[in-house]
Amino acid sequence: MTDPTSDCASHHCQPSSATVGLLAENIVAQWLMSQGWTILHRRWHCRWGELDLVAYSEAIAAQPCPFQAPLSFVEVKARRSGNWDANGLLAVSSQKQIKLWRTAKAFLAAQPQLSEVPCRFDVALVRCEVVRSSSPVANPHLIDGATLGAIQIGQPIVIAPYRLSIQQYVQNAFNIEA
Repeated sequence: MTDPTSDCASHHCQPSSATVGLLAENIVAQWLMSQGWTILHRRWHCRWGELDLVAYSEAIAAQPCPFQAPLSFVEVKARRSGNWDANGLLAVSSQKQIKLWRTAKAFLAAQPQLSEVPCRFDVALVRCEVVRSSSPVANPHLIDGATLGAIQIGQPIVIAPYRLSIQQYVQNAFNIEA
């Protein structure tokens, strides 16, 4: 018998993918803000798709570096342990990359003040596990830095009944040639 407290293995404890996705995006957004980034948009969408997070770094913009870009389109992937797609990294296929690129182009067209800003595509991989708790699920819209405290990569955050942790943050995860 599988222990439902260690994983999302039993049917009755399957996390809502929408809830987990929003929690994962909020945790990644909080982590980015703690790193000095400003979140410009969350879940920005157009006919081509959706951008989970659009983040801007004033510090990077002030000191241009060929390996850094001050505007980042962040794709957040939340997965349970024992997944088959490298914690979500393999889900960012070449087709998904093209979709994100088209969506980013539409975003930049709608934000002409950002059209000349160097951009990159990052991927955040978040692990989710269900833990036994009598507490209700926190409202994912109410999560803020005061509630979560300091977020570190690999450090679990418990938001009953979920335990989430940023497993990896991949900068410049892919490049699309125009």
